[in-house]
Amino acid sequence: MKLLKHKSLLLIAVTMMTFSLSNAFAQDSKAVMVGGAPMYPTKNIIENAVNSKDHTTLVAAVKAAGLVEALSGAGPFTVFAPTDEAFQKLPSGTVDNLVKPENKSTLTAILTYHVIPGKMDSKELRKKIKEGHGKVMFTTLQGEQLTFTEKGKKLWVIDSKGNKAEITIADVYQSNGVIHVINTVLMP
Repeated sequence: MKLLKHKSLLLIAVTMMTFSLSNAFAQDSKAVMVGGAPMYPTKNIIENAVNSKDHTTLVAAVKAAGLVEALSGAGPFTVFAPTDEAFQKLPSGTVDNLVKPENKSTLTAILTYHVIPGKMDSKELRKKIKEGHGKVMFTTLQGEQLTFTEKGKKLWVIDSKGNKAEITIADVYQSNGVIHVINTVLMP
């Protein structure tokens, strides 16, 4: 009887572990590929971003600005993540200059201009744009506003200088928010 009880407990434990592992796999199978790497919804913004080959400049900038801990926090955050190609559009030497310690406040302002508080996926953005008769504005963590519009099926972000960034990959869900990949660096 004791042996049967132990086998039953063992069977229950194995069943629970199998369910737990299959549930984790199901969540991770919803991962979106960005920069050749899966972005898992169970990981936070920083844990995912460091694996994207298309966001090495952004990750280096976030580290130089000291924002790793903040973007690893509970959030939720909506991040508009410029690709390395987007950073390459900036005038020569701009990124090298921005990551210097003496320019940390400027770099922080630029990076936090790419983040809005809350979790705003593309469905919600489209809804707000429609409610705003073609555009909507949100205040960034930096304090200034970004404007959002839709043309055709494409979502666009417009900065305070009039620069337009297309959301090229939307709705990359994270444990602490959502990332939208963009093709232009936004400037406050």
